[in-house]
Amino acid sequence: MKLWSMIERAIDFIVEVMGRIGWLLILYCMILGVIDVFLRYVLNKPSLWISTTVQAVVVLIACMGGAYALHHGAFVKLDLFYAKFSTRKKAICDIVTSIFSFLFLGVLMWKGTTAALLSIKLKQVTPTGVPIPIYPIKTLIPIAAFMVLLVVIKKLVDDIKTVISHSEK
Repeated sequence: MKLWSMIERAIDFIVEVMGRIGWLLILYCMILGVIDVFLRYVLNKPSLWISTTVQAVVVLIACMGGAYALHHGAFVKLDLFYAKFSTRKKAICDIVTSIFSFLFLGVLMWKGTTAALLSIKLKQVTPTGVPIPIYPIKTLIPIAAFMVLLVVIKKLVDDIKTVISHSEK
């Protein structure tokens, strides 16, 4: 149990760092989005690179934010039934749905790794006026999926503990 507690703390720390990075990336998108609009519509001199980098950063926000949102329970759930469930029933429901999370994340890591390796091999860049490398971003997708998987495993262990320790009320 001491080892699992250390692993949980490590997952918590990494996910919090990912959340902070995501926060900074949102600021980047906001600031450069405003600059891009100003350049395009006020000065009539559109940027060649801002919109492309903002698009790439939005992918990174999704990668960083996914694990953070799951960790903090910020994803939308179907509260029509779920909100009325007892703690134990919620845990059972979460255990059942974790199967789908494992399947989705497994495919995302598998196909994401394949796409990332191909992108690295081709040294893939954006097909724009300013060629920006996109292989680093594609590489982060399966890594972020793995972090989400760790959060799912952590939540699954917590749910199993809840089911075992709580009797139905």
